[in-house]
Amino acid sequence: MYCILEKISFITMNFDNAGSLVLETLTKACSQSVDVLKPAEQQLQQWETQPGFYTVLCTISSDHNIDVNIRWLAVLYCKNGVDRYWRKTAPHAISELEKDGIRKELISNLNEPASQVATQLAVLVGKIARLDCPRAWPDLLPTLLQAVRSTDPLSQERVLLVLHHVIKTLASKRLAPDRKIFEELTNEIFSYIFGLWKNHLEEFLQLASTHNDAMLLALDRTILSLRILRRLASYGFRELTDSSDAMSFISMVFNKLHAALDCRRSFWGNHHMVEKCEKLIVLMTKVLLDILELQPQTYIQFIQNTLEFVFTYNFTQTGLLFERFTVNCFNLMKNILLCDMYRPAKGDSLGDGTETSRMSAYKIKTDFFTFDMLSEICRRLVLQYFLLNSDDLNIWDTDPEQFCQEEAGDSFKFSLRPCTETLFLSLFKEYRLSLTPVLLDMVKTKQEPCDPNNMLELLQKDAVYHAVGLAAFDLFDEVNFDQWFLSHLLMELQMKHENYRIIHRRVIWLAGQWVGVKMSVSLRPSLYQAILPLLCSDEDLVVRLEAANTLKLAVDDFEFKVDQFLPYLNVFFSLLFQLLKEVHECDTKMQILHVISFVIERVGAQIRPYASSLISYLPSLWAESGDHNMLRCAILTTLIHLVQGFGVACTAIYEFLLPVIQISTDVCQPQHVYLMEDGLELWHVTLMNSPAVTQPLLNIFKNMPSLLELGTENLRICLKIIEAYLLLGPREFMEMYSSDLVRSFASLLKDLRTEGVVLVLRVIELVFKAFPKEGPEVFRSVLPSFFQAVLDKDEHPVVNSLYLAIFGRIILQNQEFIWKLLEEMSLQLGKDMQTLLKLLISAWVDSLDSMTQPERRKLSALALASLLTINSSAVCEMFASIINLCVQVLHDVCRVPVDEDPTIQIDALVISDGDDVGEDEQEIEHEKRKRLVTRQDPVHSLPLKDCFLTRLEICRQMHGQATFDQLMGTVDQEILHQLHQFVRTY
Repeated sequence: MYCILEKISFITMNFDNAGSLVLETLTKACSQSVDVLKPAEQQLQQWETQPGFYTVLCTISSDHNIDVNIRWLAVLYCKNGVDRYWRKTAPHAISELEKDGIRKELISNLNEPASQVATQLAVLVGKIARLDCPRAWPDLLPTLLQAVRSTDPLSQERVLLVLHHVIKTLASKRLAPDRKIFEELTNEIFSYIFGLWKNHLEEFLQLASTHNDAMLLALDRTILSLRILRRLASYGFRELTDSSDAMSFISMVFNKLHAALDCRRSFWGNHHMVEKCEKLIVLMTKVLLDILELQPQTYIQFIQNTLEFVFTYNFTQTGLLFERFTVNCFNLMKNILLCDMYRPAKGDSLGDGTETSRMSAYKIKTDFFTFDMLSEICRRLVLQYFLLNSDDLNIWDTDPEQFCQEEAGDSFKFSLRPCTETLFLSLFKEYRLSLTPVLLDMVKTKQEPCDPNNMLELLQKDAVYHAVGLAAFDLFDEVNFDQWFLSHLLMELQMKHENYRIIHRRVIWLAGQWVGVKMSVSLRPSLYQAILPLLCSDEDLVVRLEAANTLKLAVDDFEFKVDQFLPYLNVFFSLLFQLLKEVHECDTKMQILHVISFVIERVGAQIRPYASSLISYLPSLWAESGDHNMLRCAILTTLIHLVQGFGVACTAIYEFLLPVIQISTDVCQPQHVYLMEDGLELWHVTLMNSPAVTQPLLNIFKNMPSLLELGTENLRICLKIIEAYLLLGPREFMEMYSSDLVRSFASLLKDLRTEGVVLVLRVIELVFKAFPKEGPEVFRSVLPSFFQAVLDKDEHPVVNSLYLAIFGRIILQNQEFIWKLLEEMSLQLGKDMQTLLKLLISAWVDSLDSMTQPERRKLSALALASLLTINSSAVCEMFASIINLCVQVLHDVCRVPVDEDPTIQIDALVISDGDDVGEDEQEIEHEKRKRLVTRQDPVHSLPLKDCFLTRLEICRQMHGQATFDQLMGTVDQEILHQLHQFVRTY
């Protein structure tokens, strides 16, 4: 087996030896034998970072005596190296000396005979030019501009190709200095390239008139030079009107489009030349689209020509010339309709003698789009371009699942059907008053039942219904859909002829478009009854899929009522499940799973009796979808809704559910990057609905430490999961994972920003709520840093208040531990315990005003009040501050009950037994557990006034009346007066 795998420096080798070695390896990398190919690829990969390697590759690619495939591979490796190592800051960056040699080699090889190698070389030059031109490569453009004047046809074509890729990359740079350089370049070369294009185009048209064989070369050069002009015209001028050549170029595009279209017709039968002509025509329309988008002000003078051109070639002849041309024409018309620059500004009016450019554009549009013109365009769009063609019907028959895949995103820029739809909608929104009667007239003509054997009639009816569905929002006041649905559309669904499947699909789609627009709630049962037979297995698959989508729209509507849907739930669920099993494509299964998820989400717990069949099928679907991560995401979403619907009964699906959660959240599994987000949500929902903790549930938590190490992207949901464990099975959970929890949190707190720190501290506080005795011991290692942060007062107020809340719970419920901590901090900081306690109390008092939550303020008051019962010099020194703080908080939490004696005050934060009356029966287990923890929290179970006055009394007894009076004497008189007010209501 061939294997060198050695690291060498090509700089230190004899160049011939280095070239021979790399050439031999490249030759073997082109081998068809895996045993030869793989080691050669490994060796080339080893050499990627070696000095001189890319110089050797460039030399090999320039030697025309070497096999084309080897030279092509050399250029590819060189191109990859530029991507990775050309920048100065890149690891193993190519040296400046080597870069200079590569640049010189590339611009000396502008006559490459092999087209595939020439293309890759042009791309390579473009990539380097983006980084180096013009500063580090000032001679590139002068060399290209000189070489493009060559009389040798091959050389000129190759230079044009390189120039195209260079201009393309330079035009893509958007920083102001780069744009200025590109504008300067455009001013320098535009006129020459424009002249070149005119000459090549005239030469091509002349040769094409006699079908001379040389016309193909002339056409290639015409296309190349036009590609360059497109970028220069679009991005090289601040204002196209500043350049007479640029304006002449745009005008010439219009003029020569007619000639190019005539030329295409003349080549009918010559497939290759027709395809080349279409490339030229599409490129010319792209020039117009670019200028319209980037310089709409300049384009105003071309609006009339554009609209006339589009109408002439697309709305006056039967059929379409070719799809990409029609798509670009439709987009030109749509962009003119939608352009804000072509609408009158506020205060503009026609005929006032002071027409603005906006008004000029608006007037051109108004004069062109007369009622007759709009009527003709609308009818042709609907009755010609909306029609399903033979290719569509063939796909329907041979691959129905592919037929149902929706085109989305920017598909209107490339595909005829979505492009036609967007043009229709743009026209309808702009000229609704004119087009509404035209469309309603078409509906009136086509709504009656037609002969199912008359395919044209069926297709036209389908097209008209399609238009009514698209324009549903604009026809809100014009169409009584309830009446139409009952009087005509339901009857259409009763027709059983095979060809009527086209109408079945369109009618149920139409209902889906109108259900959220204008369909009475009382008609929903009629819609459900109409959908049911269309989901049955004896119906056409395309119709069944459309019916499923309409069902999703119906249940996802704001006015959806569960009680109306429940009588049909069992049948719908069975039919959807059957459909899910019958389809094969991953995207189609996802689509049906989304429908099922919507149904489950809307009916909630009502789904329980009907979901057993789905639950039994999901494991096999999960196993089959191992290579389809998006389908697995859809399964996870379905499981989320199932668990929410099942509530505590979700334990019945643990056997499948828990392994799915484990796999989806395991960072060691390669698919976790796709599944983790939904997997974490499913994990959280499962914990929230589970009635009790189990060992398998606990075992999944082994995935959590690695998830927390990933950073902040999923931190919030991870902490929610930890919180759910602490509420579900606190003791079992902490016995297994307390050390992991402390380790993860300690690491996180070092790197997180304020928001993340707050989330972590809230979980730690929950541990202290659940385990007031054990919690402080568990987190003992991080408490000194919390203490130091409180004393330093350099944390965000929200973080500081959480630190104090944690210490407040320790003081309130575990005073023995606080003395241990103070003793430890005393040794660490070299200060006595009483001084540290005084500093803590002082920091607490200072921080009260920044605590906005009443619960936090009350906790602070309870904690400091409990310190009054200990004999401490620090407490005595801070006695007045403690009393002041407690009285402030008493004002916050004490309320006079409605219709009660004003001398009676209650603690508004205390939850009494009667406060749970009227609990939501649908409340999930997690919320019940949270409420139970809240009720046991001292903040919500202990009245502050009672605790405070009790502690004061203990303090008086402990110190004696004389000392106590002295302490009270340090308190401000106004505070004492307020305190006496509370004592009187005690």
